[in-house]
Amino acid sequence: MTATKSERLLNLVIMLLVSRNYVTKERIRDVIEGYQGSEDEAFEKMFERDKAELRALGIPLELGYVDKFFEDEQGYRIARNAFELPDLQLEPDEVAVLGLAARVWQHAGLASVTSDALVKLRAAGYDVDRDALDVLQPRVAADEPAFDAMWAMTISRTPVRFLYKRPSDPEPTLRHLEPWGVVTSRERWYVIGHDRDRDQVRMFRLSRIEGEVSADGKAGSFKVPEGTDIRALTTGLTPVRPTTTATVLARKGSAVFLRRRALSVTEDVPGPDTQTPWDRLEVSTFSQHDLAADVLGHLGDVVAVEPAELRALVTQRLAELAGADL
Repeated sequence: MTATKSERLLNLVIMLLVSRNYVTKERIRDVIEGYQGSEDEAFEKMFERDKAELRALGIPLELGYVDKFFEDEQGYRIARNAFELPDLQLEPDEVAVLGLAARVWQHAGLASVTSDALVKLRAAGYDVDRDALDVLQPRVAADEPAFDAMWAMTISRTPVRFLYKRPSDPEPTLRHLEPWGVVTSRERWYVIGHDRDRDQVRMFRLSRIEGEVSADGKAGSFKVPEGTDIRALTTGLTPVRPTTTATVLARKGSAVFLRRRALSVTEDVPGPDTQTPWDRLEVSTFSQHDLAADVLGHLGDVVAVEPAELRALVTQRLAELAGADL
């Protein structure tokens, strides 16, 4: 499936999902980029193919009357209760993939296209349910400042330059890269591609990029070699990081992400208060600092138990928050 077609189908799903009313084909044609400006016959063929493809993907399209009092004009919509997925049990790497998709959704241009479509729907008098988009929006944090620019350059196949500082380097060095993909591995984000300085495939950790990521050539000026397996390259290039195990207490029903990462969960253990039951989680992590941030993100619902380093990090950050000028 081409990127243009994928975007058109996604925008069609968005439009029909957020509308509380049935949407006519004419309105769909006016709003969705890809249908706009097409001839009548071309639009009809494209729309029929798209409907068939969505149904094949398990997305139910409903056909009904736009005005329930006058059965003279038909339209389409997607019922939210028929579209929502049941509760899923995902592994950490699967959650990371959803996180990447969510990050692209928010920061790689789809958000503006979506907003434009919603504005057009409202202007046409359609009642739009903006909250319905939440069923399409899983989130995992990716806070590296370089993420957005690097992702955009990857999509447009634009060479980049940036300052990169490894722990062993006294100063950052200027690097030149043809970015093939942005990937997540072992709780960190990387860009992988052809390093023009070394003339070989290299991977760079996004959190070590300092300053801005700048274009170092024209869009479309390089191609990813045919048959390249980005995930296999990532596995081979990812530095070996030892894991450690930590123990935390979590209120019953809280900290879903930590529970999915847990090696074991012991239910109904003594906790710091008796307001709710508590569970003990044994969690594997590559970074005590990252785990401390997760504990603070569930402030009041998760308590660090061991190791002592984790407790100290949480205590230190709580003290910093208490002393901050909020």
